[in-house]
Order: sequence, then C-alpha cells, then structure tokens
Amino acid sequence: MIETDELETESVLELAAEYADEHGIEDVVVASTSGATGEQAAEIFDLAARNLTVVGHAVGYSEPNEQEFDDRAREAIEAAGGTVFLGPMVFSNVGAAIKDRDGFSAHELVADVLRLFGQGTKVTLECVLAACDAGHVPAGKTVLAVAGTGDGADTVLAIKSANSRDLFEARILNVIAKPSDPENLFYW
Repeated sequence: MIETDELETESVLELAAEYADEHGIEDVVVASTSGATGEQAAEIFDLAARNLTVVGHAVGYSEPNEQEFDDRAREAIEAAGGTVFLGPMVFSNVGAAIKDRDGFSAHELVADVLRLFGQGTKVTLECVLAACDAGHVPAGKTVLAVAGTGDGADTVLAIKSANSRDLFEARILNVIAKPSDPENLFYW
C-alpha cells in the first residue's frame, strides 16, 4: 500500500492510472464534489482504454436546489469521453434524514465503520455502488475507485462492484493507496 499523506491529487491519480494500466482494469470511478478532481482524472486516464465515471452529489446535498458540480467541469469530462453521474449517495441522503429524526440509521453505521479506514475508503465504495446503480459500471467486475478526504483524492481501491441493494456482494479487493497518518483519518 502506498501512503498518500504527503501526495497531491495529481500524484494519486497518476498512480491510480498506472495501476489500472498494469492490471488491465477497464472501469474507473472517481469521486468529485466540484468536478475538479474528475476533470483531472479525465486528463490523466487513457479514456480510449478506460470507462471513466465521475460521481458527484445530487442537487440539494449541501443546500436546497444547489448543485456543487461545476457545469464547465462536466462538459470537459464528457468531451474527453468520461461520464458524470450526479445522484444520491448510498450511505447518506435517506439515512441522514432518519438519523436526524430518530438519532440512528443503519446507513450511518455502515458509513462510520468504513470511515475507520478513512473517509476516502467510505466514499470509494459508495461511488462504485452508485455508479453500478446508475448503469455506468457493471456489477461483479473489478473497478478502480478513487476518492478523498475533503478536497482532492487520497484513496485508491480495487473493488468488486455491486449494486447498492447487493452491498454485501461488493468486495474491497486491494488497497492501492490511502492515508495512514491518524491526523488524516478524521471523521466528518
């Protein structure tokens, strides 16, 4: 495993692209809130050989009726041959509403356990599930997933994809890179 505590997003994406090339991984899923990381991924990955899906938040995730993903970034990703999916997060949305009302949600428990490995670990799995649900990535395939903690990317995992309703069919196959310094493994 490569420790990413001192790496910038570009370096993390480059090592992810190298891993995809070396292991013949066709499907890549990248988390991106504003579109900046997704746009970098579209520049770094060979999209002639890769199916790139950039996953962002649904409208209203942070503020009602607001979309955080930049239209220009979406256009650049799609022009390069990538796909953008903006939709509900598997471990959030409805689970957050239930937690706010009742003080507990199984969705939140799953998310919090994954966060023990870092925020990026939770987000990589969540984005692969969302990309499968949207039909951008086939279930049962090894997918390279890239996500981060806050801004940018710091985590790269190889994941056996599954739809969210089949969560327990998904598998984290390889931890390629992630932060290891406890200061970089904080909870939200």
